[in-house]
Amino acid sequence: MAFKNTSAIVEQSTRNNATPSPEPGRPPLLKSRTEASVALSTTSTVVPKPIYDIEHMPVYDDPREWSSLRKNATLVLIAFASMVAALAANIQNPAVAEMEADLPATSSQFSLSISLYILVQGLFPLVWSAISEVKGRKLVYVFSLSLFTIGSIVVAVGKHIEPVIGFRCLQAAGSSAVTSIGSATLADIFDPSERGRKMGVYYVAALIGPSLGPIFGGVLTTVFGWRAIFWFLTIIAGACWISFVVFYRDTFRCERSLTYQNLLRKRLRSATPLSVSRANTKASKSGGINCLKSNTSDITIDIEKSLEKEVQKDGQEDIKSELPTITLTLRDVNPLKPLLRVLRRKNNVCILLSSGLLYSFAFLLPYATSRRLANSYGFNPLKIGLVTITVGAGSVFGSVLGGWWSDRALRRLKEANGGVSYPEMRLRSTIAGLIVLPPFVLGFGWLCHLVHHLAPLCVFLFFGGFFNIWIYASTLAYVVDANAGRSSTAVAANSAFRGVFAFMSIEAAVPLQDNLGDGGMYSVFAGLLLINSLIILLLWWKGAQWREEAEAYEKERALRSDTVASINVGKP
Repeated sequence: MAFKNTSAIVEQSTRNNATPSPEPGRPPLLKSRTEASVALSTTSTVVPKPIYDIEHMPVYDDPREWSSLRKNATLVLIAFASMVAALAANIQNPAVAEMEADLPATSSQFSLSISLYILVQGLFPLVWSAISEVKGRKLVYVFSLSLFTIGSIVVAVGKHIEPVIGFRCLQAAGSSAVTSIGSATLADIFDPSERGRKMGVYYVAALIGPSLGPIFGGVLTTVFGWRAIFWFLTIIAGACWISFVVFYRDTFRCERSLTYQNLLRKRLRSATPLSVSRANTKASKSGGINCLKSNTSDITIDIEKSLEKEVQKDGQEDIKSELPTITLTLRDVNPLKPLLRVLRRKNNVCILLSSGLLYSFAFLLPYATSRRLANSYGFNPLKIGLVTITVGAGSVFGSVLGGWWSDRALRRLKEANGGVSYPEMRLRSTIAGLIVLPPFVLGFGWLCHLVHHLAPLCVFLFFGGFFNIWIYASTLAYVVDANAGRSSTAVAANSAFRGVFAFMSIEAAVPLQDNLGDGGMYSVFAGLLLINSLIILLLWWKGAQWREEAEAYEKERALRSDTVASINVGKP
């Protein structure tokens, strides 16, 4: 009988509180908003109906209320660390011959070190993001940069190729944290209305690194030898580590993290009714939040509507002492669980596929061009770096202007929509790039195949980088906007897709270029980029409906789970 009553209560509670799902076949939403009905503050147990958008849950020392100077200083620090991480990916390319002779190593062993670096750098962020969503960003930054510095030292003194390959992977694991949770950090401190511009500036640094890498590598190898490359990385990685230890102030706030809230909910379910009662007593005495009201006849779980920061500041610590301590375990940082949560949403699958295709082309373009310049033009590493830097220059302009245009388009559409915005609005700004990029890549491929003059190649390299990153700047901002509360997990999933797609593109580039020529190889990639354009247009059309259906489903599941848990707590 008790079971039937419980089921009825759950069903009634769900009917009263769950957000209705959009109607099937519905066109793109004109108005939409992000809600997080299951978000918790550290002073609460369960919140089964929406009180705050989790992006704007009241928190103590809100990073979004910091001064512009502090927020921009944080942006510069993260961007510089991102540039260092990206610089390490290809800085050793000019030293191929010297490293192969000195270690010694075969060409296949050396290419394996590059491919594994890309793959590890793409996959390892899943671990870093899971930790950062519970323990904060600073711990991850400091520890990962320590690994990066140690890996650089060991490679610099390495005598054989095997440890060089192994510790290059350690370098990749350490450098990957900045590329994964850097975007999440910016989401912590900047509102969506200005996030596109900031993402564009942040991503510029990640693009400058690969562009300058061959030049730095060529100069250092020519003057000091190949080991100087990794001593250089050791110095700048160490400088980043010191900067994060001394100057970086953590932007993570657990009230805005779904991962933390889910862990807190799990711990509270195992808490005894006595401990919950004591927490409520302390809350009422301190004038704080009534954490839990529960009995078998009236399952009403609520938070006082005036959830002000002053209340949190005054009453939070006393109540925290009665709540279960969040202790991170290996099970909690299982990278597959948060990845699956992200991949359950169809809109996320689409944007991650698009991101992987764009990134694979961004990595292929300078790599394949370097091979062509070496084989057909006879350029040395320094000259190759000076030519391929045009890709980086185009990417920089595309990132800055694309981010600015993305925010402008979002702002105008929001005003036209009565002041209400939703993440898919941002994708409108990519249409020009989606139309131009595939035929542009096709033309560039056959130009490389038929023309030997360098000037038109440089022009096409510039605009290839420009249009590719113009699109990517908006897609990266969309990944963050569409995954409020788990932005670092979504960005880590994005990094994993990028790493896998880039790994495949590098492995396929050599046989495609050697067997089909530049015209055939770039024709294949033009076709893939056309598919990418169709994916983003589909997401622009149906993404809002898919996202809201997924959010409603997740809310309903969490509501049922929390209501049942509250019944169990209220039982004698």
